[in-house]
Amino acid sequence: MNLAIAFAYLIAAVLFILGLKQLSSPKGARQGNQTAAVGMVIALLATLPLLHFTTGGLTVTVLGIVIGAPLGAVSARRVKMTAMPQMVAAFNGVGGGAAALVAVSELLSQTSHPAFAIAFPSVLSIVIGGVSFAGSVMAFSKLQALITGTPITYPGQQIVNGLIALAIVAIAVAIIAFASIPLYFVALLVLALVLGVAFVLPIGGADMPVVISLLNAFTGLAVAASGFVLGNFALIVAGTLVGASGTLLTKLMSDAMGRSLANVLFGAFGSLVAGPAGAGAGAEAKTVRSGTAEDVGTMLAYSRRVIIVPGYGLAVAQAQHAARELADELEKRGVEVEYAIHPVAGRMPGHMNVLLAEANVPYEQLKEMDEINGEFKFADVALVVGANDVVNPAAHNSPGSPIYGMPILNVEQAKNIVFMKRSMRPGFAGIDNDLLYDPKTIMLFGDAKDSLTKLVAAVKAA
Repeated sequence: MNLAIAFAYLIAAVLFILGLKQLSSPKGARQGNQTAAVGMVIALLATLPLLHFTTGGLTVTVLGIVIGAPLGAVSARRVKMTAMPQMVAAFNGVGGGAAALVAVSELLSQTSHPAFAIAFPSVLSIVIGGVSFAGSVMAFSKLQALITGTPITYPGQQIVNGLIALAIVAIAVAIIAFASIPLYFVALLVLALVLGVAFVLPIGGADMPVVISLLNAFTGLAVAASGFVLGNFALIVAGTLVGASGTLLTKLMSDAMGRSLANVLFGAFGSLVAGPAGAGAGAEAKTVRSGTAEDVGTMLAYSRRVIIVPGYGLAVAQAQHAARELADELEKRGVEVEYAIHPVAGRMPGHMNVLLAEANVPYEQLKEMDEINGEFKFADVALVVGANDVVNPAAHNSPGSPIYGMPILNVEQAKNIVFMKRSMRPGFAGIDNDLLYDPKTIMLFGDAKDSLTKLVAAVKAA
């Protein structure tokens, strides 16, 4: 590798790191994407002189660009915000699968038993990349409702998974030690794919965002291993960054849910609902107080402080612009408006931030959970738009609940609570919310966008 290419790779690595730093804030997220994209273009251009194209290789490369670039661009432009986790899973899975195929190809190109420096990272790339690809396909299928989102379990499941893992280890050791038979390489990839499916099957749809983050980290490690196989500095740096950031994000998401990663992966969360907070437990004997948009609008108009709590329902209804319009009308009347953002509201970290930023909500009004939780007791109204699990007090006071211990927004401390929901159905975790039956709670049923639009009109008329 000549000095110019090495310097280009260094510049690309710096841009990757800077892009990640900018992505840590909603205000700099757009610039972060652009910064990282420039780094990737530099890395790709620097790699071209290192390639020794045959006619067939050049044809495959050009076809890949011609087909893949428009497909990726159109998919990214058309995907709905509610389907962003599926998109992340798809892109992540493709990266892991590509890394695994590169490793298999490199092993097949060896005329004799590969050296340890090639065999070891190749095996890692095949196993981790294969698990990431198949697991991401399963995660995509669950989130897209192509298969059930509830955990799929069967007797002896962990034993079967353990046997598959042992078989993978045995073949991996054989490849590293002495085997150079193509059948071994293919068998290793197939078993890795089977393990990826088996790994995600027993995990419920509510935990898929955490799983996607973990699989993203796997893909990064697989790419880094491929970088060692190919001797490519840019792949090593980029893969390591993705692996490290994905691991940190997985830990942060698990903490935000009040659960360990082991519980997320092996707890089969969502397979049943137990305890006093079970879905629908005693709902028939409880009283729900519903109101009209005019009633709620009048209450909001004469409040001093309102905290809006956005959730997945806001994203589904694409109601972020209506929420901003309502906030504007309230502020014209001197009402202080803030948004309470839970780390796992929606389907991915930052989901609500991105939605509200799209509606040009001022960044200073977006308050993270730790910052806003102490302020609910001073709020005249907490307006919950499509959220459920992240405000469920069962996380505080019901030890038998599956979400017990999960950090939540302290909505129950507000003087008045307005829940905007389509129905009384529980949230994604399948847990009923006793806050819906609280005497100070008013239910405003309907589509979030339509209801918010009616509230805007009611505030104007108040």
